[in-house]
Amino acid sequence: MLDKKVKELINQQINKEFYSAYLYLDFSNYFEAKGLDGFANWYKVQAQEERDHAMLFYQYLHNNNESVTLDAIAKPDVVLDSDMTVLKAGLKHELYVTSLINDIYAAAYEVKDFRTMQFLDWFVKEQGEEETNANDLISKMELFGSDPKSLYMLNGELATRVYSAPSLVL
Repeated sequence: MLDKKVKELINQQINKEFYSAYLYLDFSNYFEAKGLDGFANWYKVQAQEERDHAMLFYQYLHNNNESVTLDAIAKPDVVLDSDMTVLKAGLKHELYVTSLINDIYAAAYEVKDFRTMQFLDWFVKEQGEEETNANDLISKMELFGSDPKSLYMLNGELATRVYSAPSLVL
């Protein structure tokens, strides 16, 4: 059995990961409306990743004979008024998710739940990658976003991103 606090935090994380998927679909929708299909694609792929992250936490609870409580998913409340606002909101959100993963890890560490810590190791690494990707996107937009031809090329680059399901073994 999982520690009560660890189970509660993991259960909350499921909801947070589904919210992340909603948020990134909202970002994708913003870029679709602007005609930036590459940016829209990048965030659609991001939404798929977040959905799968939720399902990994979901399955982990079930694999440990714990029930899952699904809560309502909040509507994204970020005001999307510029391309850079969207990108910076993405980075801010990833930093927030990292703090949530760290909180679960700390709770598992406190009760010497090594199995959960090992499970979370993948997410710790993944969050480092997510933060780097978000930072890189901001840097590229700062460098190229004000030039229409460069923005077109960056949009084309982002259009090539494809979804790859996580290979985490539960």
